[in-house]
Amino acid sequence: METFQAIKSRRSIRKFSSKPIPKETILKLLDAARLAPTARNVQPWEFIVVTDTKIRTTIASFTVNGPFIKDAPVCVLIISKDTKYYLEDGCAATVNILLAAADLGIGACWVAGDKKDYCQKVLSLFKVPDGYKLVSMVALGVAAEKPDVTKKELDDLVHWGTF
Repeated sequence: METFQAIKSRRSIRKFSSKPIPKETILKLLDAARLAPTARNVQPWEFIVVTDTKIRTTIASFTVNGPFIKDAPVCVLIISKDTKYYLEDGCAATVNILLAAADLGIGACWVAGDKKDYCQKVLSLFKVPDGYKLVSMVALGVAAEKPDVTKKELDDLVHWGTF
């Protein structure tokens, strides 16, 4: 798939089939994440891959907007060392996962981490050492839905030279 096709076809998937994702596919997604741009090439991110149903169910119970994590065969936690640009760097890695998933035909949905009240619970669940932030969580699986999304028109968003 071409880059622009992946961008245009990507959707937030919240319903998944129970079909597992091969480890090789997960590793491709994580490789895309590690290749994301990063301020000063610090590369502060690390990834926790969660496939255990009970643990995914626990994570889902912490969230308001991520109950579907329990039904996704995989959840990837994007954690980052607490650096100056941890949020920007972690978000870039998250977007790379989403676009690579679209390219590989894998459904995905970004669930917020940073600044949510459940962040510390998630970090504690995985025994993440102090000095790390939970940037995001990405639910992954074979899509069991195909949501239709309307996007704003480019002409409504672009300003040339001034607002």
